Amino acid sequence: MCGACTVLIDGKAVKSCLFLAIKARDKDILTIEGLRGKNGELHPLQEAFVEHFAVQCGYCTPGMIMAAKALLDENPAPTEEEVKEGLSGNLCRCTGYTKIIEAVLAAKDKKSRSQK
Repeated sequence: MCGACTVLIDGKAVKSCLFLAIKARDKDILTIEGLRGKNGELHPLQEAFVEHFAVQCGYCTPGMIMAAKALLDENPAPTEEEVKEGLSGNLCRCTGYTKIIEAVLAAKDKKSRSQK
C-alpha cells in the first residue's frame, strides 16, 4: 500500500483502493480535486507543497496532501514527529520526505495565519 489514492471519507484519511465502494454510500468524500477554492485557488497545503518543492514525480502528492489535511484537521499544530507519524502510511520514492514534512509544517502556519 503506497497511499497515493488517499481520500477523506467523513474527514478521515482512507486508502480508496482498500475501501469497499458500497461503504462509501451516503458518506462525505473529499478528493484532491475538492481542495481547490471556489475561484480555483489552491488550498494552503497545495501552495506549501509547491513553495517547498515537495513534489517531484507527483505520484504520491495527492495522497500526501490528503493525509496531511486529515492530520491538520485533527491536530492543527502538529510537531515534526506527529507529521511524520501522520504521513507514515504514504510512500514517496523521490524526495526523502524532508521537503514534504517542511511543506506540511508550513501549511500549518499558513492555515493558522489565514484564520486570524
